[in-house]
Amino acid sequence: MTQIGNLQRLARFSNLLLIFGCTFIFTPLAVAAPAENKTFEWKMVTTWPPNFPIFQEGVEQLSKDLELMSGGRLKVKVYAGGELIPALQTFDAVSQGTIQMGHGAAYYWAGKVPAAQFMSAVPFGMTAKGMNAWFYGGGGLELWRKLYKDFNVIPFPAGNSGVQMGGWFRKKIEKVEDLQGLKMRIPGLGGKVLAKAGGTPVLLAGGEIYSALERGTIDATEWVGPFHDERLGLYRAAKYYYYPGWHEPGTTLELIVNAKAWEELPEDLKKIIDVAARATNQWMYAQFEASNVKALQELKEKYKVEVLPFPPEVIKELKRLTKAVLAEEAAKNANFKEVYDAVQQFQAGHAAWSAISDDAYSKALQE
Repeated sequence: MTQIGNLQRLARFSNLLLIFGCTFIFTPLAVAAPAENKTFEWKMVTTWPPNFPIFQEGVEQLSKDLELMSGGRLKVKVYAGGELIPALQTFDAVSQGTIQMGHGAAYYWAGKVPAAQFMSAVPFGMTAKGMNAWFYGGGGLELWRKLYKDFNVIPFPAGNSGVQMGGWFRKKIEKVEDLQGLKMRIPGLGGKVLAKAGGTPVLLAGGEIYSALERGTIDATEWVGPFHDERLGLYRAAKYYYYPGWHEPGTTLELIVNAKAWEELPEDLKKIIDVAARATNQWMYAQFEASNVKALQELKEKYKVEVLPFPPEVIKELKRLTKAVLAEEAAKNANFKEVYDAVQQFQAGHAAWSAISDDAYSKALQE
């Protein structure tokens, strides 16, 4: 019996050693939860007003998508422009890391990163189709991230307005000379082109446009397209609605992420952000295309707006002046020149393909 008891005690001691060994081995893993199980709670600020259709609406949906796709591991609280910080401080807040995410348009940071304008829209640039092809297949996204690297910001395409309208005018534009002395609300490079044509670009926030146009403080304004223009009531302040939007032919919107916050994420959450941004990019563009169809019809039939094309000679002159403006900007900034050269090369090739694909098909439908 003593020998059996000794054997039993030895067996129990061996089991204790086994349990102690397993506990010693596995306890550290239990204490240090893997990154894959960590929950991240971020903030996102935007440049858009609260409840702004498609723009802010799309960002709110992006936040919901991120939480759903991550199983609740990535939660992003969205703040519209002015709710947490001023709208145009979005880039700085993300760059400094006080906010993890932002949404806006790259041309808003032109004073800080002049070449960023190519990542949103430049006069006579590419449409949404060309922009997406350049970003995802032509090296554009790599150039974009190179531009933002020193600012600790990682950008993603996340929306597109499509081809915008040329704007609302209180008088007809029938020749190039009609642009001289014209006071028009138009920002960025488009404004510089107008100035070269003899006009006066005016910078106004969206909420100030209607009253300025109605009072005659400005003679014309661009905004977005039929859907948003109708909501702003611009048809009540100006009679003539011109196309095409030569100044913004395919405005890309951006999701920006602080680089340090990005590196703290596990790989699957990084991929989720990338995929969700692509989905938002497509969703916003589709919403604009669908919404503008109905709104344009209402503007023409319900409000009797005159929808007119810019005369060919006006478009030709604006195109000539655009080349001059872009060349001047490229001469002043090496990054601007690098991106401009890349855009020119890709756009030329894409235009050649479009001429025998989309353009040829559209022409065939009209014959």
